Amino acid sequence: MSAEFSDISNNEIDTFYATVSHNVKKKRIAMELSQLDLSLKLGIKSVAFYSNCENLRYGKHFNLEHIYKLAKALNIKMCDLLEENHHQ
Repeated sequence: MSAEFSDISNNEIDTFYATVSHNVKKKRIAMELSQLDLSLKLGIKSVAFYSNCENLRYGKHFNLEHIYKLAKALNIKMCDLLEENHHQ
């Protein structure tokens, strides 16, 4: 049985954003890329903005376009960034 969108809490959404950010950071570090390196690969001109997304500061998070570009830049599938089992 599928849940109604209205049944999804803000906490669940925050957990989703945290999962994505954790997976991005883990893969970036494993590939020995700096935040600057990866932000430039994504076409993000502000490393501060990228850092805020990766660390969920000031309400910033990666959007769908970012996730698509991150997957391409990191040479992984988008689903690898979305899976909760990577968030430990």
